[in-house]
Amino acid sequence: MSIDHWGTNPADVIESALAAIETSLEELLAMDPTYWRTSQKKDFLAKVEKLQAQQAALTLRVLAVSGDIAAETGDKDASAWMRAELLVDKGAARSQIKLANAVTKYELVAAGLAEGVVSEAKARVITKALDKVETDPVATPEDLVLAEKLLVEYATQFTAKELRVVGRRILVEVDPARFEEAEAKALLAEEERAQQKTALRVWDNHDGTIGFDGVLPTSIGMRFKKQVEAWAQPRKQQLVDKGAPLPPWERLMGQGFARLIETIDPTVLPRHGGDATVVNVVISLEELRKELGTATLGYDEINGTTITAAEARKMACNATTIPWVLGGNSEILDAGRASRFFQPVQRKALRLQQKCCQAEGCDMPPEWCDAHREDVGASSRVAA
Repeated sequence: MSIDHWGTNPADVIESALAAIETSLEELLAMDPTYWRTSQKKDFLAKVEKLQAQQAALTLRVLAVSGDIAAETGDKDASAWMRAELLVDKGAARSQIKLANAVTKYELVAAGLAEGVVSEAKARVITKALDKVETDPVATPEDLVLAEKLLVEYATQFTAKELRVVGRRILVEVDPARFEEAEAKALLAEEERAQQKTALRVWDNHDGTIGFDGVLPTSIGMRFKKQVEAWAQPRKQQLVDKGAPLPPWERLMGQGFARLIETIDPTVLPRHGGDATVVNVVISLEELRKELGTATLGYDEINGTTITAAEARKMACNATTIPWVLGGNSEILDAGRASRFFQPVQRKALRLQQKCCQAEGCDMPPEWCDAHREDVGASSRVAA
């Protein structure tokens, strides 16, 4: 066991400090925060946030000089030992060791961690931004120094997420005259790469749901998010007004997305295969009349899927759906409609067929009436 030049055993100091920390934590864990005053809770959370940053600073310092552990395990770094002894995933361990090595390059970041004003998450954001500045062909060593100073200052004002946005354009903060044009070119290149990454997959889960995932350019993705949220929020407000418990936000967003699809204006859709983009629903008259009947979404079951008659009736009200009602021998009794309102030629046909309003006891002229369907599968009529 080694002794330093002043005759103090470092191991004793470390063990004593760790024991003091353990004792303090045990005392705090023995307490019930339910009975703490609000001011005590706020003070505790603020101090623990600072202590966590300082603990991260100390951990990173140790990891940065853990080469002897790697030599003992025969691995390129200490991650193998952390996986075996601490049960830390090797990827997570290597990520932490990488951060430890990055922090050693930036004194202000290391000092911020030690003071507790820069969290581990913010340190990760800052070092990534600074590494990018370091490899920038236009940036100078002086730019790197100033960028580090600015980012550490911003760390006391912004969250890690906000700091990431600032970090992406920190060189513009350093010297707008030199870096604004370079930033514009970098953003253009990023947008072009985003277009190449754009993708969408859709699949049938065969349980009454459709699954999908994809990648969108940021500009489109943010618009998509906002539009879905706009439809999700009214549903949320309706539940709040009724005093009902709120479902998970993901479900509200899913319902909002479904509503967004249902309300798309069919007149703005592109033509597909020589015809307007529509969804066909095939249902027999017998099934349509059943309370629990079924219908086919698509032309047939091979190329479509089965839904309830209730859902078919609901879809028949949508502008992008054509309901096909079949008789006993699959003869077409009604071909539905593909627009929300009757077309001019349909109104002319009704005008020739029906001389006045078809409501009982009403003799209003057709010109004063709206075209109306009494029921799916029934003949159209003109009604006031």
